[in-house]
Amino acid sequence: MDKAETDVLAYMQFPAQHRAKIHSTDPLERLNGEIKRRSDVVGIFPNEAAVIRLIGALLLEQNDEWAVQRARYMALETIAPMSDHPIVSLTKLAD
Repeated sequence: MDKAETDVLAYMQFPAQHRAKIHSTDPLERLNGEIKRRSDVVGIFPNEAAVIRLIGALLLEQNDEWAVQRARYMALETIAPMSDHPIVSLTKLAD
């Protein structure tokens, strides 16, 4: 238990406003469940590209839902300062 302490409490290194969002894997589990549900409806996929298209569409849909929620999952504005070298700059997104 003592050896795992740093791994278990890794989320505490994030800003306080993020901790409530990342201490649980519930959103990820819900997303995985939705992917499984929709892929079960299809049954057999004709090829790998079809699987990638379906899962990609679901991930884009989920991203759009998270982006417009009143209580957003995590705003880019709060995530960007956590990196010394942000891959995406906020000014480029605004253009």
